[in-house]
Amino acid sequence: MSDILVLIKFLEIVGGGIFAGIIGSLSGLGGGTVLVPLLSLFYGIPIVYATGASLVSTIATSAGSGSGYTKHHISNIKIGVGLEVATTTGAIVGSITAYVIYSHALEFLIYIIFGIVLLGSLIPTITRGKYETPPDRAPDWTTRLFQLAGSYHDARLKKRVDYHGVRWWLAEIIMFFAGVVSGLLGIGSGALKVLGMDWAMNLPMKVTTTTSNFMIGITAATSSAMYWYYGWIQFFIVAGTAIGVLIGAFIGAKLLVRMTNKDVRWIFFAILSFLGVEMLLKGLYLDAIIHIALTDQFIISIIVSIILIFSLYVYHLKEQKHEERKGTV
Repeated sequence: MSDILVLIKFLEIVGGGIFAGIIGSLSGLGGGTVLVPLLSLFYGIPIVYATGASLVSTIATSAGSGSGYTKHHISNIKIGVGLEVATTTGAIVGSITAYVIYSHALEFLIYIIFGIVLLGSLIPTITRGKYETPPDRAPDWTTRLFQLAGSYHDARLKKRVDYHGVRWWLAEIIMFFAGVVSGLLGIGSGALKVLGMDWAMNLPMKVTTTTSNFMIGITAATSSAMYWYYGWIQFFIVAGTAIGVLIGAFIGAKLLVRMTNKDVRWIFFAILSFLGVEMLLKGLYLDAIIHIALTDQFIISIIVSIILIFSLYVYHLKEQKHEERKGTV
């Protein structure tokens, strides 16, 4: 009977991994961004082991979806490799910081930081969500020096999309902090990578998410080596999540090429708003700052997420009407 229960638990973890892999692949966040809250909030797995498992699973996400995106020539490998210098350095710093936090029993800080990072990454989505392709921005010196240009065929728009990146230096700064977050929270830090390439470099969302999926595997590999050394990686959890996330990543890669950039942004916003609020409430609850039951926290997170999505939709409608008035003048 115990073997059956273990098998059921394993299959549940695989199922959660599939969901995390699909969302992570579509949004460029990596499965870990969804997996850590899923394992810690809904599966009751200690967050230190959830973060360790998510790092290994993030490598699986990167391998699964990255291969599909490379086949469709959407990922920009040159840009990704250049930015990885900063993220791997930050990952080492973040892993050491995580050891200090866990050794002093300050887990609630991980939840709070996780929630703030997720909610903070929504800001550029609010201002840029109306664009199918990024607004025009003149090339700068980094565009020419690092050859930050490329193109891909958009199957949904049925046309070739040409683009170029700008402000490489700003993206490198964001990528360093993305690496720190990866080591600290046990994720591929895709949210910040998307922020760095979408907002800082002005790349199309599909290029951003697919290149992020390629990058998160390298960042997670750096962090996971540190986590293995600390003894925070449990084989049972890792095996289930890695299998599930890999399956989900392949599914997500197939779905993304048939979706618009706006569709991807809405998914990005919906998932991050819910998980961000949920993680923030859990951290405040663990530190006894608030005394809201876990079930009520879940309901509050859903309500806040719906309100944010509705507000963003109304904002975009107003912006669209404003653009239409300008066009008729």
